[in-house]
Amino acid sequence: MNRLLVFFLLSFLFKVNLGYSQFTEIINSNRPGNSSGAFAVGKNILQFENGFYYTDEKHQLLNYDVKGYGSDFRIRYGFLYDKLEMIINGVYQNDNLADNRYTPVNDIDRKNFKKFKIGAKYLIYDPKKGISEKPNVYSYFADKKFKWKNLIPAVSVYAGFNIDSKNNPFIRSDVNGLSPSFAIYTQSNFTYRSVITTNLIMERIGSNQNDFEYIISLTHAFNENFIGFIETHGIKSDFYADNKLGFGIAYLLNDNLQLDFGTIFNFKETPTIFQMSLGVSYRLNLYKEE
Repeated sequence: MNRLLVFFLLSFLFKVNLGYSQFTEIINSNRPGNSSGAFAVGKNILQFENGFYYTDEKHQLLNYDVKGYGSDFRIRYGFLYDKLEMIINGVYQNDNLADNRYTPVNDIDRKNFKKFKIGAKYLIYDPKKGISEKPNVYSYFADKKFKWKNLIPAVSVYAGFNIDSKNNPFIRSDVNGLSPSFAIYTQSNFTYRSVITTNLIMERIGSNQNDFEYIISLTHAFNENFIGFIETHGIKSDFYADNKLGFGIAYLLNDNLQLDFGTIFNFKETPTIFQMSLGVSYRLNLYKEE
């Protein structure tokens, strides 16, 4: 989830110009959703986004249950330019798979990275760059009304690679080593409180598990501290396919620290998935005016 939308709200109140820099007065976190916003954290900003989750799965056809926990993390650093961001991110899970086809039940303990990636994101288009909109001092509602031009999204591209180990129970058995990853991220700030983020992602390109994913997130600022989000996440490959729905909230403790809670579930029985997560995002603000 992208906390940049809160800054868009505050920018009107404090007349901050958004068009010339990606450094924001408050933390710009992607949590608790899975999507990535188009904007980088800003030059010389080091940011940590970490969550811990509980997962419960049940596969009706193969008759197994999975219960466990995991951690997802993202380290972001604004490198060289405001538009460029280096990213290390991953998901590590430790669970127990109970195979109910056997008597007694066959319990299998599993642990490994479901995903581990290193890459970079670069903003290639910002529709607000060079544009300074002055508030309408005669009409409060004129400033808050919907504007079609706000649907024009900012666009960034991501390129990186996946690192998969041998004998990983969460991916195909014949997939390991390095494989490319590519993504396009868009972000539309269509009202002063709401943002739509869209991600189109290709994972493990050229491997035997070539995944395509899409993520669409809607976030809304209720006030200066609370944000809610809803997200749909689709996955398609020969190894696994799913459509998930997520909800969550985030709370801004201060300009550099955010807490969040989220839940994810799906709509099929092969398997059913339910997850709950708690997370934190923290920013080391090394930004200096030049």
